[in-house]
This record gives sequence, C-alpha cells and structure tokens, in this order.
Amino acid sequence: MEALLTSTAVVALAEIGDKTQLLAIILATRFKRPVPIILGIFAATVANHFLAALVGEQVASFLDGQWFRYVIAISFILMAAWTLIPDKLEEDEKPKPARFGAFVTTLIAFFLVEMGDKTQIATVALGARFQSVLWVTAGTTLGMMLANVPAVFLGNELIKRVPLNVVRLIAALLFLIIGLWLLIQTAGWF
Repeated sequence: MEALLTSTAVVALAEIGDKTQLLAIILATRFKRPVPIILGIFAATVANHFLAALVGEQVASFLDGQWFRYVIAISFILMAAWTLIPDKLEEDEKPKPARFGAFVTTLIAFFLVEMGDKTQIATVALGARFQSVLWVTAGTTLGMMLANVPAVFLGNELIKRVPLNVVRLIAALLFLIIGLWLLIQTAGWF
C-alpha cells in the first residue's frame, strides 16, 4: 500500500507543470475530444511506467546492496532539484498535424514525450525502492491521471490559476524527504 500511495503522490505532484501536462493541454485544445485523449494518456502511461518500474525493480534486485540503496536515495534528492526547474514543451515535441485520431495521436505523443521525463525517472527510482512493479505502476499511473485529467478538461484555465512554483516546491520537498529518509534508513540512523 505504501508503494501505491507514495507513487501516486510523487508523480501527481511532479507532473504539475511538466511537459506532458502541457502536451495534454495542447491536445485537448486541438482535438476537443477529452475521452479519447484521457484514454490515450492512460494507455501510454501504463505502458511507459510499467516498463520503467520493471527496470527499477530488476536493477534493484540485481544490484541489491547498501551502496545501491545510497544511489536510490541520492537519485530522489537529485529529483528534488530537477523538479524545481520549469518544463517547456519544445517546438519539435509539439504534436504534428494529426494523421490519426485523438486517441492514437495522444498515445504515441505521450509515450514518446514521457521517455526520459522526470516522472519516468521517478518511476524507475520508485520501482527500485519498492520492488513492486504492479503497485508502483498503478500508483504512478493514478498520479499521472490525477494531474492530467483536469488539464484535459480545464486546459489553459488550470495553468492560469495553479501557482506552479508552489506545486514544484511541494513536489521537490516530497522527493527530498523520501531521499533523506532512505539515506537515514540505509545509514542505520533510525
């Protein structure tokens, strides 16, 4: 249960203002068909985050040791710093004119834009931390949906009203707390 709740909270907060959330808003304003967009986000996230959590779990089981737990703890602390850097959707990452419908366009665009994104890296770290692919995937997917479904429906209005700096700070603090907690546990201080 801890894997599910932690994964949900970490990704939901980290996703606010992320480039995939900006992509969700762009797709919503372009297609004006929220249900296929939401289903595309869901399918892309499940596939992408399942693979990321699997990589994390496999690496953790292969490299299990105290030094690896330190690496995971430090990766959470680095994620805290990365979260403070605002994302922008680059011109070449914006979806091109749709050859496919809203679902397929969203599925492909979201899967590709999520590659190497902070929420994907966080999913790898969470997979390594909890060694539970299904619970981490469920949690990170839920977190992505909690952040992106309102973006699809509310679009630009959401960006105007949500203080992204505050959300980034909260997400960074969450990553920092997890990282420090893992450091303390690994060092045996608590």
